[in-house]
Amino acid sequence: MENLQTIKQRFGIIGNDIHLNRALEKAIRVAPTDISVLVTGESGVGKESIPKIIHQLSHRKHAKYIAVNCGAIPEGTIDSELFGHEKGSFTGATQARNGYFQVADGGTIFLDEVGELPLTTQVRLLRVLENGEFMKVGSSQVQKTNVRIVAATNLNMMEAIHKGKFREDLYYRLSTVEINLPPLRKRKDDIHLLFRKFASDFAQKYNMPTVRLEDNALPLLLNYPWKGNIRQLRNITEQISVIEQNRSISAGLLRQYLPDHSSNFPALINQKGNSDFANEREILYKVLFDMRNDITDLKKLTLELMQHGKIAKNEEDTQRLIQKIYGEDNNDTDNLVEIIRPEKSTNYQEESTNYNDDFQDAVTVEETLSLQEKEYEMIRKALDRNLNKRKLAAKELGISERTLYRKIKQYDL
Repeated sequence: MENLQTIKQRFGIIGNDIHLNRALEKAIRVAPTDISVLVTGESGVGKESIPKIIHQLSHRKHAKYIAVNCGAIPEGTIDSELFGHEKGSFTGATQARNGYFQVADGGTIFLDEVGELPLTTQVRLLRVLENGEFMKVGSSQVQKTNVRIVAATNLNMMEAIHKGKFREDLYYRLSTVEINLPPLRKRKDDIHLLFRKFASDFAQKYNMPTVRLEDNALPLLLNYPWKGNIRQLRNITEQISVIEQNRSISAGLLRQYLPDHSSNFPALINQKGNSDFANEREILYKVLFDMRNDITDLKKLTLELMQHGKIAKNEEDTQRLIQKIYGEDNNDTDNLVEIIRPEKSTNYQEESTNYNDDFQDAVTVEETLSLQEKEYEMIRKALDRNLNKRKLAAKELGISERTLYRKIKQYDL
């Protein structure tokens, strides 16, 4: 049996992480058997290497090895691809066809993204695992096959079983031995090794000097989350190798190639919807918030006037509040100020009563303003502030220019 270091060199595997070594050791030990193996791990961790190792170290190494991406085959044709079909079994079946399980008889089939298989196909696959039997689509004749199955998935299989998307009995048949490959962010000591290997490969491929990281760039490389794992690291290394003329890569330069994963929280403000409904909903939210704030301000002012019984020291605040609500160019502003500025009275109780009655009327007027009126005012003010430039006004309001244009026509602005 070949040792671990020889296997790494033979299959181009870079790294000395303890979890990676454990996964490779399990693959080496189960290879001589016919046990079904399930390889798990995130997308991009290199799961496709494990079935190749298992096949090449098994007694089936001289037979066929077929890799099938289950997620890339349409649901309507997956049964035909795997098990074959008879002539005339469905529209377009002009001749009989052998499926992968018949072609790979005596060899190994690697089912990548096995969690994407339809439930009907899972039933057929379970039968192959149990007794090696299958039937072509459109045929009633049972055929036998001697195929070793190695499957892989990046899904949480227990969660898929709980949701009814994957058969529990099939899962236990496939995962007689389960091999898990760790994500790249948990293999920090291997990240720089992989970068150097990829940089050397691309330098040779494109006939150019090898890129190297400066000391200040190394911590950035090691601490990046690498959501795409080895595949993402390889792609970024290739981009840098091809694009950058300077072969020495600083932290600032490397950061330009790393997508920002600093924010994991959804944006709740200024999100742009893809429909007019979403845009209208946003402007209605703005209207409601503004109405609530205006009413709150009016009630505070009313309370102060009722407590102190004097209007003089609050007059400036009153004028500013009215202009905020109704706009500086509204002709009714002066009249409203007069309403809430009663004649002086020597009777404090009488003054308080007047203030209470008059402001109750003012608050009632504000509370009964319709959403349409508020929306009209917001749009008009936004257009005035932006000199009737619809694009700028729409941006300020947080709606699409198309929605703003429709509102302008609706309100005849």
